[in-house]
Amino acid sequence: MEKIFIVSAPGIENVTFQELIKFGLAQPEHLLEQSNLNYVEREDEIVGGIEIAGDHAEIYQANLYLRTASRVLVRLGDFHAAAFSELRRKSALLPWERFILPGQPVCIRTTCRKSRLYHSTAVSREITMAIQDRLGKPSGIVPCSDDGYTQLVVARLFNDHCTISIDSSGALLHRRGYRLASAKAPLRETLAAAMLLASGYDGSSPFLDPFCGSGTLPIEAALLSAQIPPGNNRQFAFMKWPEFKADIWQKLLDQHHNQSSHPAPIILGSDRDAGAIRLAQANAERAGVASIVQFSCKAVSAIEPTGTGWVVTNPPYGLRIQSNHDLRNLYAQFGHVLRRVCPGWRLGVLCNDLRLLGQIGFSLDTNLKWINGGLQVRFALGQVPF
Repeated sequence: MEKIFIVSAPGIENVTFQELIKFGLAQPEHLLEQSNLNYVEREDEIVGGIEIAGDHAEIYQANLYLRTASRVLVRLGDFHAAAFSELRRKSALLPWERFILPGQPVCIRTTCRKSRLYHSTAVSREITMAIQDRLGKPSGIVPCSDDGYTQLVVARLFNDHCTISIDSSGALLHRRGYRLASAKAPLRETLAAAMLLASGYDGSSPFLDPFCGSGTLPIEAALLSAQIPPGNNRQFAFMKWPEFKADIWQKLLDQHHNQSSHPAPIILGSDRDAGAIRLAQANAERAGVASIVQFSCKAVSAIEPTGTGWVVTNPPYGLRIQSNHDLRNLYAQFGHVLRRVCPGWRLGVLCNDLRLLGQIGFSLDTNLKWINGGLQVRFALGQVPF
């Protein structure tokens, strides 16, 4: 069994944890082990995440199914290292051959805190030499990027304790492959999925996003409704590992294709920007959900949903769009329209400003604090009054 570290954005770890429970990758009682979360947030450069145990199937499942995770790392080893000679010797004992071919270029992302080995470039160099010692052929270091083409190794030193991990994902998991173009202030797919899951949306009820931009929230809602895994149409780093188990991966894909899905609910996305709507429609086509989502160009005052369902949205807020623009009237109008045409609907709103949220005009729970584009935001939850 491997130690597997599921990386998620700050604040949404418990949403990711609920996904792990859903797919049988974690047990509910593990939620009590908050020390892992606190340790990661306090002492590790990866802010946010959950450690689980598993093998090939669990690694593949996490990458294929998790909608809110950013990356899936496999813990290769951890040990004390207070000198470069010790770092190289102990690193060379790790089973690199399971994940890297002799001579294969690697990208090593290193952070050092409160350690005698404080120079990250030098640490990366010693680990590269250790890989050569183990595999018998030099591996060149290439610059780290998120293109997913180079094997990423993550090394972290804290208090002279070294943890080395292998990335199994490649490009960050929010890169589903469907969003080739985006409107201004785009929302990451993983954060959009977290909004849906945290709001309680299960994909069986009507859905509306009246500030949809390039369509990320409605598309993620449609993928959830159609039970299409977020990693269904992309490549992963583990596919290039020497120990990649193609039969296990194919079995997972076959299980997905054999799933039955419920009838799709009405999923609506609208925006007053005609260009954004064109992008949204193109993105929905690439995601394979164009037949499920209905996009339209209209102002928030013109929305006309039917039935009862969920409104989950990411309206403009000053620091992302126009810092000098007063958006209070927009939020007040939004609240008025919701009371008029969406009574009883569940509501989730992402915003950085409690004063703007207050303009909506009815009670919202604003306790959830997340990070969006480096900015602290609130995900406010509530129900539109009847």
